[in-house]
Amino acid sequence: MKKRVLITGGSSGLGHALAGHYAAAGNRVLIADRDSPDELPGGTVSFIRLDVRIHNDWRRALRWCEDHWGGLDILVNNAGVTAVGRIEQLRSDDWDWILDINLKGVAMGCRTFVPLFKEQGGGHIVNIAASEGLLNPPGMTSSNASKAAVVSLSETIRGELTPFGISTTVVCPGPVRTGLRAELNSADPELAGLVDRAIQESSHTAEQAARRITEAVDKGRFLVLTHPADRRALCLKRLFPKVADMQAARSWRRMTAKLGAQGSGERRRAA
Repeated sequence: MKKRVLITGGSSGLGHALAGHYAAAGNRVLIADRDSPDELPGGTVSFIRLDVRIHNDWRRALRWCEDHWGGLDILVNNAGVTAVGRIEQLRSDDWDWILDINLKGVAMGCRTFVPLFKEQGGGHIVNIAASEGLLNPPGMTSSNASKAAVVSLSETIRGELTPFGISTTVVCPGPVRTGLRAELNSADPELAGLVDRAIQESSHTAEQAARRITEAVDKGRFLVLTHPADRRALCLKRLFPKVADMQAARSWRRMTAKLGAQGSGERRRAA
């Protein structure tokens, strides 16, 4: 049965890849984003302007789905940003920015569409978090916290909504080669450069991640990690936490050594 799918942040990156996968399978797709995509995927794909931080934008998206489709089957809360920074360098507005988008934007989407899903007698919420919300690597304090909160929110609403026939999936992708670098915010530019390099050098593409996500959603899975290495890391953390802690500490020492060397090189060039 073909689905009606709304995807926030669907104009680029992982969201655009998800829109393409759903549309290619014959589903009707609504991309909801602040900016229109450079190119709409093939198939039945529409666009509506939406900022996930604005309640009225969400209400307009709900009315669009009711007026054009008579409802919605899958809500994909994909819009998100990332930030890096050691805890002492994060400002209050850094925290506000990432929590407003990554956490409150997801919560607002769920709050807007759950009444419709209850009225329909079913629906599926897909919240895109990130592997750092489970693994909590150093140097990404605000991003880790926002994504961990999305995992917690998703598990909470799964318990609340299952009796109404509403399914929930939370996705924790690792780094994929996307346009996310445009949304990489940081008060710690040296660390941001290393993280951006890791994103751009990832062996995983947005299309690969989108395929795994759509397959998992079709199977009704709750927790989805798109990268095998992240699944192994999570198992290690749960079964052998001391070993995982030692590996994380070793990785952070290597990272801070790179930061020190990079900072020294920049100071020499400036001199």
